[in-house]
Order: sequence, then C-alpha cells, then structure tokens
Amino acid sequence: MDLNELTDPAGPPRRYVVTGGPSAGKEAVITELVSRGIPATENEPAREIYRRHRERLGRHLEVGDRREYSREVLAAFIAEYTGHKAGLRFYNRGIPDGYGWDAFFGLGPYPELEQAARIYRYDGIFVLDPLDDFASADDLVFAKDREIRRVHELITQGYYDTGYRPVFVPADDPVRRVDLILANISVPEH
Repeated sequence: MDLNELTDPAGPPRRYVVTGGPSAGKEAVITELVSRGIPATENEPAREIYRRHRERLGRHLEVGDRREYSREVLAAFIAEYTGHKAGLRFYNRGIPDGYGWDAFFGLGPYPELEQAARIYRYDGIFVLDPLDDFASADDLVFAKDREIRRVHELITQGYYDTGYRPVFVPADDPVRRVDLILANISVPEH
C-alpha cells in the first residue's frame, strides 16, 4: 500500500482508534505511526487529565471521583474528534473506552457518554493485546495483573456494546503491529 494514498490530507476525515488495557503498548504503536508520518494523538488526553486529578486530590482516583473525571475525558475525546477535519488520524483511545473504565469502577454508562458514542463514530478500532511486561514509571496505572486483564476486557466490551467490531492486534513489536494495523485500513475512494 502506498503511504501517500493512505495519508492523503485532502480526503474526508477517517478516524481509527488504537486501544487496549494498561500494558498493551499503545504509546509505542502511536510513536511508530507518527514516525511514519501518519497523524496520531501524541499525548493520551485521559492520562493528562488523570495527572491533574491526582495532583489535586493527592491520591489515585476512587469511585466517587470517577464521574467528574470521566466527563472531562469525554470532553477531551470529543474535542479531539471534532477538531479533525480531513484525512487519516489515529487516536490513542476513543470515546467507548469510557464504558470499560467506568465499568471497572462499578459504574454504568451515563447519558452524555451514550450520546457521544452514537454521534461520534470511528472508522475502525484496533485493540492491542496486552504485552507480557508491564511497567509504569510514572505510577499512573496502579492495577494488579488480574485487574489489567479485566480492564482490557471491559474496554473491549465497551466497543462491542457501542456497535464496533474491533480488529485485534497480537502482542508484538511496534513495527509489526503498525504493519498489521495499516494492512487493515483501506485507501479511500475518490
């Protein structure tokens, strides 16, 4: 596939999500996409919002903090989605991720999330299988191994619940993962 055809910035907006639970290797895949000249989210909005909440609260988020955080993340995802006007773009997580994260905290979807999931539709979803090695140098993720698997499953279910059929990307090095992702998107017809 010709990279120029794939990344034509003049075409209609095409939006693809790269997602998965903690330890899935999203950052490495996004970095590889960007290194190939493919537009992508360079900082995960949810992570930055989490940092601000954690600094303000002086602790990790708890169930009672979840709705405010979730609404801020949703607003960031909507802004990123609506800000993209033409051509290809990959997103580090998408709106339906909120279903999985909220479910992990025992919360159901709220009306604004459900409405956004109906209105703002992505062209494809790529779920990265978890990697074997989990590390979080900045302590943003505090889940235990079994919780990582559960979050991953809940995020995936959120995409199914909102009508998507994700493409699963096996654990591998970022170059091969991106090759697989790019092989599963089509060049738009003009």
